[in-house]
Amino acid sequence: MRLARGSSDIVDEVSFTLDRGEILGLVGESGSGKTTVALALMGHTRSGLAIGGGRVMFAGRDLLSVGQRELRALRGARIAYVAQDPTSALTPTLKIRRQLREVFATHGTERLGGISAERRTAELLSEVGLDRVPRVLDVLPHQLSGGQQQRVILAMAFACRPDLIILDEPTTGLDVTTQRQVLDAIRTLCDSYKVAAVYVSHDLAVVSELADRVGVMYAGRIVEHGATQSVFKAPGHPYTRALLRAIPSPTRAHVLVGLEGQPPRPGHRPVGCSFAERCEFAIEACRAEMPKAGSLGRERHWARCIRSTEIVGLPPLAELPERQLRAEAADGDPVSLLQVKALSAAYGAKPILRDVSFEVKPRSCLAIVGESGAGKTTLARCIVGLHAGWQGTITFNGTPVAPDRRDRGRDIPQRLQYIFQNPYTALNPRKTVGQLVEQPLRELFSLSRQERARKVTEALDAASLSQRYAPLYPDQLSGGERQRVAIARALVVEPELLVCDEITSALDVSVQAAIVELLDDLKRTRGVSLILITHNLALVRSLADDILILRDGVMVEHSPTVLDQPQAQYTADLLRNVPDLPVAS
Repeated sequence: MRLARGSSDIVDEVSFTLDRGEILGLVGESGSGKTTVALALMGHTRSGLAIGGGRVMFAGRDLLSVGQRELRALRGARIAYVAQDPTSALTPTLKIRRQLREVFATHGTERLGGISAERRTAELLSEVGLDRVPRVLDVLPHQLSGGQQQRVILAMAFACRPDLIILDEPTTGLDVTTQRQVLDAIRTLCDSYKVAAVYVSHDLAVVSELADRVGVMYAGRIVEHGATQSVFKAPGHPYTRALLRAIPSPTRAHVLVGLEGQPPRPGHRPVGCSFAERCEFAIEACRAEMPKAGSLGRERHWARCIRSTEIVGLPPLAELPERQLRAEAADGDPVSLLQVKALSAAYGAKPILRDVSFEVKPRSCLAIVGESGAGKTTLARCIVGLHAGWQGTITFNGTPVAPDRRDRGRDIPQRLQYIFQNPYTALNPRKTVGQLVEQPLRELFSLSRQERARKVTEALDAASLSQRYAPLYPDQLSGGERQRVAIARALVVEPELLVCDEITSALDVSVQAAIVELLDDLKRTRGVSLILITHNLALVRSLADDILILRDGVMVEHSPTVLDQPQAQYTADLLRNVPDLPVAS
């Protein structure tokens, strides 16, 4: 795969085979080429790209040499695609029944063995777990939850009983319970119909539970491939090892290790190993030529690394120290930084939160966990003054705060900052990084230009950025860099409490690890307290000192020992649904 204008290749030397009923996981950081490969399997390229060579053999035909008419006949009927965002994949103005009928109207029912479209639709609803949703066929997409929308997309993809299905990050952003339901549906459908599947993801824990084999991609090439258990328990490539060290575990609170640096840009691969500049095991020979695939002797397991036979014997997590929760800091502070008592909130007549109470001690992190719709974000918005429809009391540093942020003056907003979930929509695209970070200083303080410039530099440094980012615009940054800018913007006013709303949900595991370590460092060195809104229970163990579980707006459990000693059945069910890696420790 190369750029349409020019000779720079995006994807190179990618080869694998896939049997019926087998699931291959493609993992790697953003930009590694996963989605590009997945789309090429359907004979499709994104705008600006072209397929420069190779073959995609499907049922004896090379999809790269057939005409567009034949490709259109195959897509949807024998090769199906599940996009990452179901909201954009479904037509918002058409009811679910109409959208499912369009699949059969377009591709016919020849592959259904005489079953009518109506009967097949009923089967699909049962297979994806939607048969218990009232009137699901007669609603519009926005009337369904994100997980229900994703299961509708799965139903559409499996409608004609395809031979191959390509799934592009289908569970990103879903809570653990919904994610488990979607993954179970995928596995059941693939087993039932012997459908081969390619599952694209940056979530290695999910891939470890779903995929039979895994291909690890870096800079447009597969650098390691093998049976899932073999690759994750004994990785032979330093990049795979680095990814595993960046993943939080629901059972072990080890220190996360982010992956420094960036992969080479398209057309700028080095002569030798593309990963050498970021590799802790690199030697001079690594920079001389690209390593060939070397067998590791187990279940078609191979890696492109000249030191793979040495690395494969090193347990990836053995030397990582356990993270020590700083419960002693919380216990030593009798005065709470934030107190929430009997908080109830609603949107109009619809209640969202009921009688929620908790406190946040100085220099500590409280994690608020729950499924989608539990009320986590509403609670966060109440705390920072973005939702005024609440009753109860919120006290910050001993002072009751007004429900509306506009009535809180300058002091509370300066000391209590909010970091939004999506870094792509949280930053004004028409402002530079320097302007974005400087903006809170202009609104909350009367400072000279020199003083503002000094504080912007300090905030960028604290967020592990540098002054060279100041003139850049958001569209020139990666997702992780944008999230760091959002953190820098919050830090520039020197807050005492950061409310972080799902700020790592869409990030690569390596970027997520770096953000987690940054937040932990801010807590230790600057004394900043944190409220972490998340559905990622594994991430909670890596950062939180205290944990609150929400369900349907009600507190289910609140304790520092929730993950080890859950008292509520709901909490135990959440923990069972968290995927975990089969790594050797």
